[in-house]
Amino acid sequence: MSVWTAPAQADPQTFDEALARAAFSAPSLRASALGVDAARAAVPAAGLLPDPRLSVGLDGYPVTGPFAGQFDEDFTMLRIGVEQEVPSRARRRAERDIAEAAIGVAGAEESVARREVRVAVGLAWIDLFYAERRFAALEELLATLQPLWDAAPAGVASGAYRPANALGPVQLKADLDDRRSSLAADIEKARAELARWTGDADPETVGPPPQDDLDLTALRNGIAQLPTVRAYGAAARRAEAEVDLARAGRRPDWSFQASYARRDERFGDLFSVGASVRLPIFPGRRQDPVIAARAADALRVTAEREDAERVLTASLRSVLAEYATAHDQWVRSRDVVLPSVLQRSDLETASYAAGRAGIVEVLEAFTAVANARLDTLDREAAVMRQVVEITLTYGNDDR
Repeated sequence: MSVWTAPAQADPQTFDEALARAAFSAPSLRASALGVDAARAAVPAAGLLPDPRLSVGLDGYPVTGPFAGQFDEDFTMLRIGVEQEVPSRARRRAERDIAEAAIGVAGAEESVARREVRVAVGLAWIDLFYAERRFAALEELLATLQPLWDAAPAGVASGAYRPANALGPVQLKADLDDRRSSLAADIEKARAELARWTGDADPETVGPPPQDDLDLTALRNGIAQLPTVRAYGAAARRAEAEVDLARAGRRPDWSFQASYARRDERFGDLFSVGASVRLPIFPGRRQDPVIAARAADALRVTAEREDAERVLTASLRSVLAEYATAHDQWVRSRDVVLPSVLQRSDLETASYAAGRAGIVEVLEAFTAVANARLDTLDREAAVMRQVVEITLTYGNDDR
């Protein structure tokens, strides 16, 4: 039996801690583990002889003639008997194989469910981590810009700027405030999703995200070992056992009976034994169609496994291409766009100090810095989301 105990609730949590916590607290994984327990518990009963049947009866009771409706001392007797069905050895062996294969199927389904939960938890952690980072970065920038926004109305009042210039900072601040509200909502949504899997009421992230170090060769070579593909292997073993069970229908099944009859003491009691056998004399219309159906199912599972491998291979190639594109965009934003915007803000600040630029130009430059930093974080978050999804979906190492 699987023993599930909830881990201690402790915030904040690292990426690996979130994965470990979800492994204990996710209800879907508990359900999958119980499915494995159920399949394992059914094995001891598989392939055993059926329960014997107890029969009782009244034999030789007259219903016509002069003694109708009366117990006849010569012929009427009470009978009690037992009957035991004995299926063929091939049938019982196939039933045991099916039960054992069911454990493999349940275990494969648990592995698939565990992989899906890990992906969901990993993405939720990344979403919360970067939502908090974006919010903190924007808060810092808003605090930096506040003195400049305060200076804009004073510049209009002193006659240094036209009144229309005061509207520009207002619009810029409103846009950043809108983005701040959106980021606050993103944090709550990501926190709710992470709480769903870890069971924590108010989860927080701590520590760095996973490293951006995909092993492309290992990912491509590990498709056949993924839980989704292994699940088809377990299903194929069960399908083969079902074929064997269908073939066992060609073997005769036996049944044995024994009975004891009590009658008048003048004649003594009776003991009877007997046997019966099922005769599969028309296999072409009975057993063979079932065998053909089960064999077709086994071939279907094999074809589905091949298709699953192809789908996963194509999907991996696709997500790796998307990852490469997103990674290049992130690097350009970090190494080219953001330094350029920072340089522009420095130049505008210097011009403002020298009296050659107005407050509006400086605010626009700093707002561009804010947007560039947030965009860079957005691109980094997109890359790390792909890293987590690729690693946890297609990787074979359990973190």
